[in-house]
Amino acid sequence: MSKLLFILVLTIGIVSGKYKYETKWFTVPLDHFSFQRNETFQIRYLVNSDYWDNGTGPIFFYTGNEGQIEVFAQNTGFMWEIAPEFKAKIVFAEHRYYGQSMPFGNKSLENENIGYLTAAQALADYADLIDYLQGDKVEPRYPVIAFGGSYGGMLAAYIRIKYPHLVNGAIAASAPIHMYPGMVPCEVYDRIVTSSFRIANEECVTNIRNSWSTLRTFAKSQNNSDWLYKNWNLCHPLKNSSDVQELVDYLQSMYESLAMVNYPFESNFLLPLPAQPVRVVCQYLNETLKDQKLIEGIGKVLKIYANYTGKTSCVNYKNGDSYENLDASGWDYQACTEMVMPMCTTGTDDMFEPNPWNFTQFAEDCHKKYNVQPRPQGARVEYGGARLQAASNIVFSNGLLDPWAGGGILNSISNTITAVLIIDAAHHLDLMPSSPYDPASVKMARNIHKQNIEKWIRQFREERSKQ
Repeated sequence: MSKLLFILVLTIGIVSGKYKYETKWFTVPLDHFSFQRNETFQIRYLVNSDYWDNGTGPIFFYTGNEGQIEVFAQNTGFMWEIAPEFKAKIVFAEHRYYGQSMPFGNKSLENENIGYLTAAQALADYADLIDYLQGDKVEPRYPVIAFGGSYGGMLAAYIRIKYPHLVNGAIAASAPIHMYPGMVPCEVYDRIVTSSFRIANEECVTNIRNSWSTLRTFAKSQNNSDWLYKNWNLCHPLKNSSDVQELVDYLQSMYESLAMVNYPFESNFLLPLPAQPVRVVCQYLNETLKDQKLIEGIGKVLKIYANYTGKTSCVNYKNGDSYENLDASGWDYQACTEMVMPMCTTGTDDMFEPNPWNFTQFAEDCHKKYNVQPRPQGARVEYGGARLQAASNIVFSNGLLDPWAGGGILNSISNTITAVLIIDAAHHLDLMPSSPYDPASVKMARNIHKQNIEKWIRQFREERSKQ
């Protein structure tokens, strides 16, 4: 890995919120893997040293994922809660091309500039930052533990795999590192989504499955389309079949999101939602509904999802996933290049319309948008896929209510690559702030995480004492 010629760290100030931190900036190469490009830019990172033992304390390092880094800092309470016990420095690093870490400013996501958005480049950014945080020493002074959830969990695992001399262990929560082509069935994600809704009640699943044809038939009438526009509070009228398809896609994404963040408490991780949102929305679909009644029931679900706080002016169904706190623009490019994760629905094992995975069509769409050709096996080859026997000191945790668990590591690979299954948890609940509503399985998982962190820190200190 190339060394930085310039390092600039600038303290901006303290950010208000539940957790306090300083915002700093760190200069990284635009391209870590070429000596022909000498441009640099700055990535943002958040740091808190209130609990840190500057002599021996560890560094807890969150490998930022697809969004503004404050979102992850304020939602990863587990790190903050255990930092005093371990006397740790807390660092949240922002992923290049997300948040404020833009190499080309507001032109960063244009096709001619976006090519440096890769996981490998981001990992190299983090590696250089960790090296800097160790101080001007050849040998590291502080043990480093990586944390991450979802794509960030993948990065936490990958940074331990690629830079084991810099990172002593990793807690990789809800990391779908098996979601690549050929590793798991493409229908596994929505099969788990459906299972989460079935737990709420079977009638909910039946109504959702029946709603697709009902909605399409209902929307064929202009009067009915106008009714949907008004009563569902849509931002855009339904003028044609393409608009209806976008609304259908939005609704499917809605159900998938509700399953993913089906937390036992109110949350604002992706967007504001009530506690146990799947159970809440299914109360409107808990009996056999048909025609207008079914449409009205789905409308009530939509209102909970899109406007739980009552502050949303209208439902922008043309805005894709519409997660308030994540940036879909950069992720769409990554999904079109190296993070190729096939997904499909069957209409029988799930509650959605049949929609097979079509790589040819997917590749054509990516080429039209970004002028790129997806590399479906790229990440698997780069980071090991299912063949991680040579790696060590990684905990892969998965909540079995989380659709992404279908692509997670669910069985321990070795004594040092361990799987933690959390029966009653949704998407990386184990990394979130503790709550009186946490199920016992989540508390147990956090204790396992702590035990492994203690072990990794002890190993580092024992090895260092021998030098």
